[in-house]
Formats: sequence, C-alpha cells, structure tokens
Amino acid sequence: MNDHDQTASLMSPSKLARIKPQQPASPGAWLDQMAADVGQLQVVNLTASQRALAGQLRGGDLAAALAASVEALQKSLQGLDFDLLQTRGWWARATGKARSAGTEFAGQVDEIGAALKALSIQVSTAHKAQADSVSATERTLLEVEVEHRALDQMVEQGAKWLQDMRAQLQQRHAAAAGSNDPVAQQQVKADAARCEILVTRLKALRALGASAQQALTETREALARRATLMLLLGQALPATARNWNTRLSSLAASVSGGSDGASLNLEGPQDIHQQLQKLVSQALADCAAVQASEKALVGHLDALGQQLSAIPGH
Repeated sequence: MNDHDQTASLMSPSKLARIKPQQPASPGAWLDQMAADVGQLQVVNLTASQRALAGQLRGGDLAAALAASVEALQKSLQGLDFDLLQTRGWWARATGKARSAGTEFAGQVDEIGAALKALSIQVSTAHKAQADSVSATERTLLEVEVEHRALDQMVEQGAKWLQDMRAQLQQRHAAAAGSNDPVAQQQVKADAARCEILVTRLKALRALGASAQQALTETREALARRATLMLLLGQALPATARNWNTRLSSLAASVSGGSDGASLNLEGPQDIHQQLQKLVSQALADCAAVQASEKALVGHLDALGQQLSAIPGH
C-alpha cells in the first residue's frame, strides 16, 4: 500500500470533517473506504431526531382543543343581548317585563362566565403540557443542530477532497495518455467513475442538510406561535376577563332585580365586552395560525423522513 492509500484507509467521517488533506489523495482508496458511508452516522442520528420531532408534534392537538373552547366562548359572547336593557320604563315594570329581561340577561352573563371558567381550566392544563412538550422538542432541536453542523462540515470537506482528487486525475490522465499505458488509462477511468459516486453522495447530503435546516427554522417558528397563543390565553385574555366579570356581574345583579333602566350605565360594560370579544377573535386567529404552521411542519418532517430513507446505505 502506498502512502496515499494508507492515509485514506485510516480516515473516518469525523476525521474527514476536521482535517484538510496535506498530500495528494488516491481517489480509488479513499472512495472505496468512504463513499459508501460518508455522513452515515449523521444520517442515522437525523433520522432518529426527525421521528422524535414528528411524534412530538403529532402527540397532541393543543391548538385544536383550545380553538374549540375559544369558539364556544365567542358564541356565548355574541349571544349577550344588551338590547334587553334598553327598554325598562314604567310599562316594563308594570307588566313584569323588566324583571324577565333582566333575568334573561343575567343568564347570558352566567353562560359566558361558565365558558370563561372552562377555558381557564383548559389553558392551565395546556400550559403544563406545553412546558413538557417544549422541553422535549428543544432537546431534539439541539440534536438536529449538532448533526446538521457536522453534516455541513463533512460535505464541505468532502468537496475539497473531490477538488484535490480531480486535479490528480487530470495529471494522471495526461501521464497515462503520454505513456500509452492502457492499464493506467483504465485505472484513471475507474477512479473518475468513483469520484462521480461521491459527487452524488455529497449532493444528497447537501440537500439533506438544507432540509434539516428548514426543519429547524420551521419548528422554532411553530414554537414561537404556540408561545404567542399561550401568552394571549394565559395573560392578556384572563386580565380582560376579570375586568369583564366584575363589570358584567354587577350589571347582571342589578338588572335581575328589575331596577329602572334609567339608572343603568351601559357604556362601560359594553366597552369591556367589546374588548373581550376582540381578544377572543385574536385568540381564534392565533389558534388557526398555530394549526396551519404545525400542519405544514408535519408535512415537511414527513418529506425529510423520506429524504433520509432515500440516502444510499441508509
């Protein structure tokens, strides 16, 4: 074995990612040892991470479940009829319609309060599940990041090796043609064919690295959307809901007793009611955004899994 072949036979994928060739490499020896499994460890590890991410995203329909509760709340909010309190004069008091309208309005307020309480309980449960899910996903993303970087380094170094090999092939081709040595010419052709095998392998690994990077980006964007949704449902909406509950409960208690409409100030309750409706609409939009992004991400992860499976030697 000559010096170049001996050097190539001692190489491993990890060493290749760190070391620049100091001497001309033999394409035949290097490719025989490395082309079949270059980047193979990274492919195996990325496959495990891809499956973990896909499972974590499919593990629970967080946004779908929350959207159902938010939709129920929105329906209840839309059903609150302030017009019941607009005609409460002496005739309404005389006929008992004031008390009836007030009782109906108070019942609507109670229904909204129940919807708010149900959503609050669900959000609290979702927060705990989300914390566990995010922790697991972040660990998986870190693993993907490590393997992605190693793969990028390996592909870059492999490209440099190919460039060195092709330069050698040109020199060997010229020498073989000059000496009219058919054996040497055939060896040059065989080594050139092996180089093309490695070119194909490195192209596949480069495309895989790009897909892994896209998966990283899309997963982090999906996590950010989840965090935005949970912040809205866990802080902004409850704060407004508490204010709504204070104002509307007081109003409901007043009208259920049949008090005169002239003494009612509906401007404040109507304003806070509108504020709560806006937040609920925003929550529904955020739920839809989370669901859409996670659906697209699951599709990309499935495509990444197929891409990993298609890597030769996988």
